[in-house]
Amino acid sequence: MIKPLKFLTMMVLLAPALAQAWWNPDYKQRTSVVLNTSSAGVAVQETFTNAAIPVRLHSGNFDFVGAKADGSDLKVIAGDDKTPLKFWIERYDSVNELAVMWVQVPSILPGTDKNTIYVYAGNDKAAAEAGSAAVVADASTLAAFHFAEKDGIAADQTGTIKAAAATAVELNGLIGPSARLAGTPIVWAANDKIRVAAGAPFTISLWARPDTAAGVLYAQGPLQLALAAGKLTAKLGAITASGGDLAPQTWSQIVLTGGAGKLIVYVNGAQAGQADLSGAVPAIGGEIRVGEGYQGLLDELEISDTVRSVDRIKLDYAAQSADAKLIASKTEAPGAETAGSNSYFGILFKSLTPDAWTIIGILGVMFAIAVVVMIGKALYVSRTDKANQIFLKQFRDSTDVLKLGSAKDAEQFAGSSLYRLYRAGMRELIKRKVGAHEAGGIEHRLSGPSLDAVKATIDADSVREGYALNSQMVLLTIAIAGGPFLGLLGTVVGVMITFASIAAAGDVNVNAIAPGIAAALLATVAGLSVAIPSLFGYNYLASRIKTISSDMQIFVDEFVTRVAEDYGVQ
Repeated sequence: MIKPLKFLTMMVLLAPALAQAWWNPDYKQRTSVVLNTSSAGVAVQETFTNAAIPVRLHSGNFDFVGAKADGSDLKVIAGDDKTPLKFWIERYDSVNELAVMWVQVPSILPGTDKNTIYVYAGNDKAAAEAGSAAVVADASTLAAFHFAEKDGIAADQTGTIKAAAATAVELNGLIGPSARLAGTPIVWAANDKIRVAAGAPFTISLWARPDTAAGVLYAQGPLQLALAAGKLTAKLGAITASGGDLAPQTWSQIVLTGGAGKLIVYVNGAQAGQADLSGAVPAIGGEIRVGEGYQGLLDELEISDTVRSVDRIKLDYAAQSADAKLIASKTEAPGAETAGSNSYFGILFKSLTPDAWTIIGILGVMFAIAVVVMIGKALYVSRTDKANQIFLKQFRDSTDVLKLGSAKDAEQFAGSSLYRLYRAGMRELIKRKVGAHEAGGIEHRLSGPSLDAVKATIDADSVREGYALNSQMVLLTIAIAGGPFLGLLGTVVGVMITFASIAAAGDVNVNAIAPGIAAALLATVAGLSVAIPSLFGYNYLASRIKTISSDMQIFVDEFVTRVAEDYGVQ
């Protein structure tokens, strides 16, 4: 029997291991990729083994800054977070934050949203894992052409079946690069590896985005898959299966299967036409010609020696297209899986583009300046108002306006704008020797023009006091007016970049779009966060300043009136 203390100690030691489901602590991030085969995703009834699934990485689900610049630290782990999986990186662009990798998923179960794999990154010490298109293809794949070769010579997954000449490439194609055809076909020489025996089952699949509505998409011996007036026609010897429309300037998946007495054409995962394979079915061999008379893009050509099921065709369509229903992905940091949910703001901040960070940085500086101005101005206004109240009481209680001005008074009324105006008036009175007596006992008094001159001088100082009170308030108006516009600029640019990157990646699912757009909206939030406090602070300070300015105007009139009464010409 385990003693309670020992049992408690064991549980404490085991708790971190049980809670921390992280394949390797040396990796600082991972992207979880969920293949949803339930009714909420792409409903299938079949279990698939060793299916090659493309995983698109972008700023919305992967932190390119935290990973190596060449992607050599990427690792793919199965849903048990223990088993490494075979993968191949077709494209990795850390500058534009786009990547495509193919993963051989050992098992995809039907009717569940728990088919999960993990892409790990963020380990500077990780060694590059050699991968090729061959390691992810299943045993039934005779040839798979991804058109991702740097020299433009299209080759199969093994690199042994190569085209006779280079083909123009569209970098931002369906998944990665795609072949761009202008009527001249891509030709591969005859090879026994891609020969289909008479009557043997086969599947040929490809993606096409036609610019025109005609051309031969695939031809090999007696087999031809052609497009005429926007409609597909498949021929195998004397047998013809027609059906399926291809929309121009739109990617479409085309699959042709032959076997079990049927020649069937699928378009975008759905059956579009079929014909009976009656009688002797010829062998399919000889050179392969793709795109003769065809203008447009073409990608992901695959030849298999089996009849792919309807569910498998549907799965491949959903995985390779930009369909958001099958694949959902998100980036995670160590410990995120134990928290029950990810930090939304963490996801947003990781998705911010450099331009958005720049705008937010500028807004941060504006906010800091606004805060400093509001605090400094609030202290200044409060100190001035308090000193004014003290001085005004002394002034009104005094029976002689000339008797406020000692060194003690100056110390007592420090900070009072009214006292400074009083001092300005006293200087003018002293210049005119008001209150002094000449020989014979004649007292100096002010004439009407002299009183006007004294008042003009005090008014001038009152204007200067107004300048001091309102100084730096313009910085708050700039924050109020400019903050939202700067934030809006950051949002618009961020949304533009998000859509541009999604278009380049060919992935338009909500998981790709949402983080980038939400992160872009942070710029607007930052702009409003600068403007709203600045607006409140400005209105409060403006009200206090207006009150003090009114007090100064009243004081000037009051002071001049008292001087006129006591020392004006009788």
